[in-house]
Amino acid sequence: MTDGIKKVLIVGASAKEYALAKKIKSYGCELFVAPGNSVIAEIADCVDIREDNVDELLTFAVQNSIDLTIVPSEIAIKNNIAELFQANEQLIFAPSAKSAEFALSRAAAKKFLYKLRIPTPRFAIFDKPQMAADYLKTAVMPQVIRTDENTSGKDRLVCTTFINAKTFVDDLFARNEKKVVLEDYVYGHEFTLYVVTDGYNALPLAVVANYKFMENGEGGILTDGIGAFTPDYKVSKEVECSVMSDVVDSVLASLQKKDIPYLGILGINCVLKDDGSYVVLDFKPFLSDHDSEAVLNLVDENLLNLFHACAIGSFADDYSMINVSDNASVSCVLSSRTAGKIIKGLDLVDCDITHFPVKRNKYLEYETIAGKTIVLTKTAKTLSRARKYLYEDIEQIEFDGKKYRTDICMQVENF
Repeated sequence: MTDGIKKVLIVGASAKEYALAKKIKSYGCELFVAPGNSVIAEIADCVDIREDNVDELLTFAVQNSIDLTIVPSEIAIKNNIAELFQANEQLIFAPSAKSAEFALSRAAAKKFLYKLRIPTPRFAIFDKPQMAADYLKTAVMPQVIRTDENTSGKDRLVCTTFINAKTFVDDLFARNEKKVVLEDYVYGHEFTLYVVTDGYNALPLAVVANYKFMENGEGGILTDGIGAFTPDYKVSKEVECSVMSDVVDSVLASLQKKDIPYLGILGINCVLKDDGSYVVLDFKPFLSDHDSEAVLNLVDENLLNLFHACAIGSFADDYSMINVSDNASVSCVLSSRTAGKIIKGLDLVDCDITHFPVKRNKYLEYETIAGKTIVLTKTAKTLSRARKYLYEDIEQIEFDGKKYRTDICMQVENF
């Protein structure tokens, strides 16, 4: 058990919280997750408090003598759980709502990148459908169209024609979206650099290759993540160092000047172009659901010590690097076309299984949810071996309407 940290609270209810809970539970502490779900309840004590009810979360933390609260939930971050806990002398690993605005809002991210002169695709932000339609008439296609906030699986689309783009924009405004963000599509290799930071210093945690499109070969619906592998052999050390110095350091310095330092995990989503340059798309205020297990499996540090050091201000003194293993991880999301289908074969696989909010029926069988259902992750000495074992295990899992990409990490040979 980590010295001095006996009780931990995790806030959230999705796959990344489940992956984190498994990692934290291995340290032998008493673990609570709010609100959690029926699957998380198998490994931790779930607390029936909504993510946006930060006052009640604070009351629970105080009454139960929680030593450290960790917040992957974007909902809780947006509701400013960090400032509330800090004001009441509760240790928390999470950014404040103000400091994380650029990671929660795509419009804010784009404006922030432009202000800092960080390379990003040409973009435009609109709050009226007619103005967006006028822009699209002369825009370079394809256009990536997104909502300002990540609200659902249908909040983004890559459009190749004006008609498709205008129809999707009209649909978004018809759903009462306040803003839409339009962006030139950039061809290249998508990756995310994750860092851990106390707001003043940052250390790289992982570089992850992302698969965002539902179909093989980057086709179909654009998602927030359908598969991943790490380490990302396509991203050179020079590119990683450039993102750290030119993006991460610039972002943190700007937030420091505003007196709103960012504390937590920060993901920088990028596209590596064929000429070796990169552009930054947006940011993530924690690990993503589809890659959390892959990243956490490689971390050789005690996460509670690491997060605790950030929360108390000793991060720069205690850490000069974050130790990770020399293994490799590959992840794949299995989606279901419908909910309520029995998932068979989970007991036959050796992969790590990360659940979205699936449930067990009265016969204790896992059932699918509509859309992303589970993430399978395999960690091995090489990417090629991890990929091989991952897809062997995927074949063992059966449910009606199973859908997944078969080309994740396909080009890897000796990595």
